[in-house]
Amino acid sequence: MSGAGRTIAELLRQARGRFEGAGLDDPAADARVLIAGLLGLSPTDLVTRADEAVEEAKTEIVEAAIERRLLREPVHRILGEREFYGLPLSLSPATLEPRPDTEILVDSVLEHMRRLVSAAGNIQILDLGTGTGAICLALLSECPSATGTGSDISLEALETAQENAERNGLATRFKTVQSSWFAAIDTQFHVIVSNPPYIQSSVIGTLTPEVKMFDPPAALDGGHDGLDAYRAIAVDAGRFLHQDGVIGVEIGYDQRVAVTALFEAQGFALIEAARDYGHNDRALLFQHKD
Repeated sequence: MSGAGRTIAELLRQARGRFEGAGLDDPAADARVLIAGLLGLSPTDLVTRADEAVEEAKTEIVEAAIERRLLREPVHRILGEREFYGLPLSLSPATLEPRPDTEILVDSVLEHMRRLVSAAGNIQILDLGTGTGAICLALLSECPSATGTGSDISLEALETAQENAERNGLATRFKTVQSSWFAAIDTQFHVIVSNPPYIQSSVIGTLTPEVKMFDPPAALDGGHDGLDAYRAIAVDAGRFLHQDGVIGVEIGYDQRVAVTALFEAQGFALIEAARDYGHNDRALLFQHKD
């Protein structure tokens, strides 16, 4: 069935109905975001242009996308991009899909960046495991006096991050380096940020299909206790952070005590803990102890 001549409203109903039948968590939202993205429509367009017919070629694209979603591929991976902190970011198989909760880390770090800019003028940011570049690029977009380095072990991820920097007009203040944590880093920074893998290895198999099938395993698996990345960061961070600088990391909902202990053991003090929209611990900020 080609579906030629069907309206936007009919395609929305079709998508929502099939998603409901498959038991997806939010079928209505998935249908709206998917079809709006594929057809280049705003949320308002979905209402005001609901009776417009969709040409056959675009209808076929929508139908193919619906089938992909039914196989549990996330909507934004189908669209190939997701907005983060107001920035459109391209996705790739090597990058984690940035989530809204990670914006909490950006919010928390920004306040300290403004203090650092007042004192130092221009400041440097290091984003460990940068992926799409989301965290670093968001900070750069909000702070014109900063330059940033995104590091990642994956060359494909670094290519995606660089593409996103160019897409958002930030390429002149952003560079990439292939590195496993601090291995290829050779300078100090005023701000170090990271959303590292923090899920326990034994839990990976229990995650939703959207995560375990489509997010890169290296961006999820934090080792047997979920803390491997924090150990690696905490052990070496002191050598790469300016004395008055700040480190910000995203954490799992139950990791505040354990992650804080790792950083305190390496000479850092917890200066801020922020919760996400679900009221779970989400971001921790550290400085050198006085």
